[in-house]
Amino acid sequence: MRIFDTLRARKAVLEPEVPGHIRLYVCGPTVYDNAHLGHARAYVVYDVLVRHLRSTGLKVTYVRNVTDIDDKIVKRALENKEDPTTLAARFYRAYEEDMTRLGNIKPDQEPKVSEHLSDIIALISRLIDNGSAYVAAGDVYFHVPSCAAYGKLSHRKQEDNIAGASGRLEDSEAQRKRHPADFALWKGASPSEPNWSSPWGPGRPGWHIECSAMSMKHLGESFDLHGGGLDLVFPHHENEIAQSECATGKTFSRYWMHNGFVQVNKEKMSKSLGNFFTARETFRLVEPEAIRYSLLTTHYRAPYNLEWESAGDSVIFPQFEIAEGRLEYFYRALERFHSIPPGRISKTGPAAPAALTDLSKELNAALDDDLDTPKALAHTSDFLHALNDLCDRAHAKGGSIPEPWVIAARAGIAALASVLGLGADDPAAFLSRVRDRRALSRGIDPAHVAAQITARAEARKAKDFAQSDAIRDELLRRGVEILDTPGGTSWRLGVGAS
Repeated sequence: MRIFDTLRARKAVLEPEVPGHIRLYVCGPTVYDNAHLGHARAYVVYDVLVRHLRSTGLKVTYVRNVTDIDDKIVKRALENKEDPTTLAARFYRAYEEDMTRLGNIKPDQEPKVSEHLSDIIALISRLIDNGSAYVAAGDVYFHVPSCAAYGKLSHRKQEDNIAGASGRLEDSEAQRKRHPADFALWKGASPSEPNWSSPWGPGRPGWHIECSAMSMKHLGESFDLHGGGLDLVFPHHENEIAQSECATGKTFSRYWMHNGFVQVNKEKMSKSLGNFFTARETFRLVEPEAIRYSLLTTHYRAPYNLEWESAGDSVIFPQFEIAEGRLEYFYRALERFHSIPPGRISKTGPAAPAALTDLSKELNAALDDDLDTPKALAHTSDFLHALNDLCDRAHAKGGSIPEPWVIAARAGIAALASVLGLGADDPAAFLSRVRDRRALSRGIDPAHVAAQITARAEARKAKDFAQSDAIRDELLRRGVEILDTPGGTSWRLGVGAS
């Protein structure tokens, strides 16, 4: 596999230090609020990366941290008059729920800052002992001039970092620092503030040191690949490299991968602009899997631009609705495929078309080239057209399909679920949820429709066909079509009703 390595500023072949085993660390959330669409994008990207690498036979140890001690958490807890530990735990649970609904697999390890304070303190002590860090009035700072290679990830010059830091310093902080670009490893706090104990007094760890300590704890002092959002390149990841490599004398991460931003109507997503959306807000409007699908239509390094429109008290996301429509097409094809009678499958026949047989190979080729998910989805579209053609042949009067076609289709469906995380839901459940949500948005109560279908069945059983037809016609006027099939009666929204 080749990825665009931020460190080398070019595509590079991803070669693990231990053959056959990729050790991956991804910067996780700071849990002071619900996960937003930027989180959704980042973690869907790295989820597909892990799935793909494993599908090629590699072992992957996937570590994604949780920052549950941070200035933002303390600030939000004070605003809410809530214990910061309780607040962080609450938002962590919400975050886990949201990631699961997006179809993301759990990392192998999900370390929390609160569970690694001893590791953080040990790493800070190590840096103090070798002269890379110093204590200043209860704070501990990393001394940037001690790292000759500082700036190698962001490709910034030392003097640029110094100039930028100088303009941001408060007077009290400037007096404590030996150098304007130095950054905090431990932040002192008064006993009246939320704090944690350390050899340098009460306080809390700096953001950058947390990731260094947790990644090295679970992956070793040197590992293969570090990922995160593009906004983390500087200063977060640059600082991680500096403090880690000064502590160990080893290469911290051999490759660096960064995903692009989420923009809303081509602007930065921001609460102040009124265009900030959490993942669970969008889950009320569209299937989470549709969000996942839509995010994969843009290459991970490019900005994902989300368009939205106001619709009364609600919001419309055209891209998510388009993605949901494509997933409906997928799940209807799956429903048709799973309902093929065994008697329609023959042992002999022509070879299966390439669109059915080659999907796994094409997915791997696309994702091997810097995780090209848009190209992978293009192959998925070809596969689904072939799958529908297969279903047409099988369900036609007197139709049949060769068994190798069925085997190839099953393999392709399994690849989509395991590699892209698409199509793993129960088709009937997915389609019913979409239909019911859209019906409610039009003032149609699915429970009422179900009751009317039951009443119609009873009328038909009693041979009261006039009442049966009246119920059908009343539902049709409201935009509900009754579908009588050998498997039972169901319903759908009429043309234009969705």
